[in-house]
Amino acid sequence: MKIPSLAPASLLLALGLASASAQEAPAPAAPTAPAAAEEPAMAALKHQNAQLAAERERLTSENAIAKERLTSELAARRAVLERATLKAEEDKLQLANEFEEARIQADRAMAALRLENEKLTLESAIAKTKAEMRLSELRLQETESRTEITRLATRIEQREKELAAAQYAESKPAYPLNPLEGKTLVVSDRRISLNGPIMTATADEVSDRIAYFNNKSPELPIFIVIDNSPGGSVMAGYKILKSMQGSEAPVCVVVKSFAASMAACIATLADQSYAYPNAVILHHQISSATFGNLTQQKESIQETEEWWQRLAGPIAAKMGISAEDFIKKMYAKASTGDWSEFADKAWQLKWVDHIVDEIRETGQVKHPDLAAKPVPAVVAPRSAGAGDAVAYLAEVLDDKGRPCMYLPRPNPKDVYYLYNPDGYYRLP
Repeated sequence: MKIPSLAPASLLLALGLASASAQEAPAPAAPTAPAAAEEPAMAALKHQNAQLAAERERLTSENAIAKERLTSELAARRAVLERATLKAEEDKLQLANEFEEARIQADRAMAALRLENEKLTLESAIAKTKAEMRLSELRLQETESRTEITRLATRIEQREKELAAAQYAESKPAYPLNPLEGKTLVVSDRRISLNGPIMTATADEVSDRIAYFNNKSPELPIFIVIDNSPGGSVMAGYKILKSMQGSEAPVCVVVKSFAASMAACIATLADQSYAYPNAVILHHQISSATFGNLTQQKESIQETEEWWQRLAGPIAAKMGISAEDFIKKMYAKASTGDWSEFADKAWQLKWVDHIVDEIRETGQVKHPDLAAKPVPAVVAPRSAGAGDAVAYLAEVLDDKGRPCMYLPRPNPKDVYYLYNPDGYYRLP
């Protein structure tokens, strides 16, 4: 709306001010003479003043009206502005409310997410804790199981050690410098077995052990123990004799059951020999199988005679007789020339140096069952057909269907002494 111009009102205001100034100005002194002449002029002036006053009032009224109109228009515009401001405030408030609502919703969503995250974190922590507890339980169970296994293994190991220890004697081998205590011979673990036929392998085994025991101690006695030996190779036996003679440690030969031929020679020519009273010692001439023409046979006989002199000569010398007398006594004793004596009588002939009633094997500290047992030999019984074979001491049926058991052939100079009324036990 266009605001009216204020020029008339200003003019009216200026006229009013002039009129007021005229009224407020002191009246001029009345003329004394021509008073009548001034009255029309005054009247005109008054009339003019009245008009001006009326004009002023009119202008004042118009100005008031214009002012009112302006005030009204300003009020309207102020109202519009206030409404706009109010609208803006309302919109702002609404936006603020919406923003606050959105913020609240966002905070709620965020809070919900935090709660969900905390819940998941807590559940994860609980699950992890449970898993760790379960793992700890499993580890504890594993530890307990291992502990139990270890305990059981320890017990088993201890038991096995106890059983193993039980297989060994608690005593230690005795090593007396003089092994003979009265009628008891004390044998240590410096012991060499000499059983069966004497061959090259036997000589190597005995000689190697003599050297080993000498390297262990050149003072303690070494024992060659003969349980049962029919003799054997002259060269192999001679190697054993030379190992005995070259030993710094004393070598003792012990005869428990039977020593014949080369084994008897080894026992007789030992520095010290010991035997049970009922052990059998047998001497005879050496024998050989000769082949070839007569010249070759004569050469073989000469070599055999040379060996006989080298072996029988020292034996005869220990007996205090000649080698020829030694042979005569052999055949005087037996037509075959196989001169055998029990050890208590062989001692009188100086074939053995000492007769003992007890042989204490102090070196036997391991249970005999721990040693490997020999596999029974297989023989063909006399009554069996071709291809048939049985083991010793195994029950079989003979050709008539009767049960029987075949015994091993006894060693030379050995006999069986058993009760056998029905012929169940037989020799092949």
